[in-house]
Amino acid sequence: MFFGNSFAQTHEKTKKPLTARESERKAIRSRDSVLQALSRSDTSINSLLQHLEQYHTTFNQMRNNLAEGLDTTDVSEQLPGITRRLGRIRNLINTKKSSTLRYLFVMRDNLDHIQDQLKGWQSDMDDISTKLVQNQHDIIQFSKDTSLNNVPEDNELRSAYFEQGIAVRAVWHQVDSINRTDLYKLNLLQNKIATAFTNALDEDDLIDAKIRKFAIRSMSGEFNWIGAKNDVKYSRIDSALRSTIRLNTIQANYFFKNETGTHAIALGFLALVLLWILFNRYKTVKHLEHQELVSDHARIVYRRPIVSALLIPTAIAPYFYDHPPVFFLECCFIVTIILVLILVKNNFPLSLFSFLFKLFWVTTVYCLSNLLVQITGEDRYVVLLLSIVSITFAALFYNRIKKEPQEHLSYTKLILKIFVLMHLVSIVLNVTGRFSLAKIVGITAVFNLWLTVALYFIIRIIIQTMFLQLHTRKAESSFISMIDYNTLQKKFRNVLTTLASLLWIFFLLQNLNIDDWVHDYLTDTLNESRNIGGASFTFGGFVIFFLVIWLSSLLSRVISYFYDLSSQHTNDISVLKKKNRASTLLIRIGVFTVGFLLAVGASGFPLDKLTIIFSAFGVGIGFGLQNVTNNLVSGMILAFEKPIQIGDVIEVGGRQGTMKEIGIRSSRLETGDGAEVIIPNGDLISQNVVNWTLSNASRQVELVVHTAYGSDIEKVTSLLQEIMAKRDDIMDNPGPSVFLLNVSDDAVDFRVLFWAADISHYSELRSRVLADIYAEFAKAGIAIPKKKKE
Repeated sequence: MFFGNSFAQTHEKTKKPLTARESERKAIRSRDSVLQALSRSDTSINSLLQHLEQYHTTFNQMRNNLAEGLDTTDVSEQLPGITRRLGRIRNLINTKKSSTLRYLFVMRDNLDHIQDQLKGWQSDMDDISTKLVQNQHDIIQFSKDTSLNNVPEDNELRSAYFEQGIAVRAVWHQVDSINRTDLYKLNLLQNKIATAFTNALDEDDLIDAKIRKFAIRSMSGEFNWIGAKNDVKYSRIDSALRSTIRLNTIQANYFFKNETGTHAIALGFLALVLLWILFNRYKTVKHLEHQELVSDHARIVYRRPIVSALLIPTAIAPYFYDHPPVFFLECCFIVTIILVLILVKNNFPLSLFSFLFKLFWVTTVYCLSNLLVQITGEDRYVVLLLSIVSITFAALFYNRIKKEPQEHLSYTKLILKIFVLMHLVSIVLNVTGRFSLAKIVGITAVFNLWLTVALYFIIRIIIQTMFLQLHTRKAESSFISMIDYNTLQKKFRNVLTTLASLLWIFFLLQNLNIDDWVHDYLTDTLNESRNIGGASFTFGGFVIFFLVIWLSSLLSRVISYFYDLSSQHTNDISVLKKKNRASTLLIRIGVFTVGFLLAVGASGFPLDKLTIIFSAFGVGIGFGLQNVTNNLVSGMILAFEKPIQIGDVIEVGGRQGTMKEIGIRSSRLETGDGAEVIIPNGDLISQNVVNWTLSNASRQVELVVHTAYGSDIEKVTSLLQEIMAKRDDIMDNPGPSVFLLNVSDDAVDFRVLFWAADISHYSELRSRVLADIYAEFAKAGIAIPKKKKE
């Protein structure tokens, strides 16, 4: 008994005290056990009360969320305006007046923006509807919960149960009423949005049909020959001007209110370009000593920094927008050509400035004509006159170029010929009644000529600013100071020219009003699924595949270039640095491999089909690509084992030189005579290769010195040792040595050995030591045999 009480006391002392939550749970379980034993029902009152409490918490949360109201106020306020805009567009589309193709495209752009806005609203309303439907499901679930019908028999417990149930049902009725009302309002709003979206689609289809009819009519001829009586009446000029002003005003209000995000991006781009150009120009003026050199290489940016900084954003920023209004594009375009005129005046012959200055006024009239939304008789004659004037100006300028061709760019004549040809086509189309096509061709000729000149200046501005960036950092110990401008200019100019060409083509398609058609056609062609031999593919997948491969190859070359910058700017190539440079091969292989895998994944090509390709590739290797495979594997071995590194002086196949590049398939050896030898990597593995600089860059130099018969051996030995001891470019450890090599009847030969610390100076050091020996022998009276021993 004693031992039992002692054990119980000890056990109670070792038990951990219960927390408040655990104590309450234990008490609940204890009460449930008593109720289960006394009640005839199997239902636990605690379970029922917890169930009611859960419903009460859920309904309170719903009520709080619904009390905030539906987030549809902005949609409800803006939807009537959208409906009115659709009504105005419908009336404008159905007008009997002769409309231009630009007018129809403006209407379609408006409808596209409306559809995008309605799609966004539909998505938002669907999210809200999903939440309300889920609320209603939870509300209905409460009314169907049969577990709440079990009532405890104890009077006090039953009273508490009914009291809590009444409170829950009160909240339930309130939430049910609010949720049903919100769901009803939301459904009405969704129906209105759907109706507006359907109307927008109908109007869009109607405009597309009108554009197709307009294109057919434009090709066959809208009017009779110019000067003849037309079956279709022109619009009055005053009516066309009023319609144009009204439509552009509506577009302007919508554009500046709904494109705030894109405006911020465009302004940010403008600020960045201004900061980049002005900062580098300021650094150049403040710190650079050779300003004349900078003025020659960066003349445009150095002399006109503000104009240069403004030209890039005004020419490129409009393309940030999705179908911006015509008036906005033309305003940016006018500013662009004004900036171009300023740059041309300061950097090109006066004849080019004179031509472009005259063309500026022609372009201004073209811009005003392009804004008209109705066809007028006056506009047709104005466009004809503009084409004639443009041809005249171009012909006069062409004759001037013939007299002074050296002052102009080489492709100026070709551009003028295309310019004149397009205006001749415009004249023919206009005279034969195809006015819309004539106007499009004329505007395209003028606008794309200006864009060609603008893009030429943009490329030069970017490259010249990079020149300033590099030269202002030359004195600083930064990574930028190691970049070679000439190499970067050659590599980067091609990239900029490619991008400028793509932008020029897009602008051409936009001026010809076929950009949307080309986009849709290319999208359908690239995304259309095709099957060959059970494998499904798309042309778009192939395009993505080759694009990613090209980008990975470009990235590998860029990484290799920057990885080798430090070694290109110094002659001190240490062992560690050479190993790092040799590692660029591994980096290129790794980047290209990752690029290939990304290309396969991005293109959507089935991975199971790759095994077939690799198998076929393996068969091809087995039969016809043994040498290629050998060189590729040898390149991998060179990259991992590093028996030869970039900068090593080696001998292979009877040739000695410096290793300049280790590629995937072959390597490049530069010999002492300036020749570059391409060596397959397999030869570097299979042949005997002498690496003079594998572990260090030192090399032993051996000289054989001949003296006349009868020379004092001790004196000559001592003199040779003194000559080498006085030189700082001869290594002390191991030190130089002098040995008696041979004694004959006409000469005494000595063997001189010493070490050069840098093998690249081997020949130069050998020459200098021989010269010193010759001079010291002459002073000491040591004769050299007249005839050397054969």
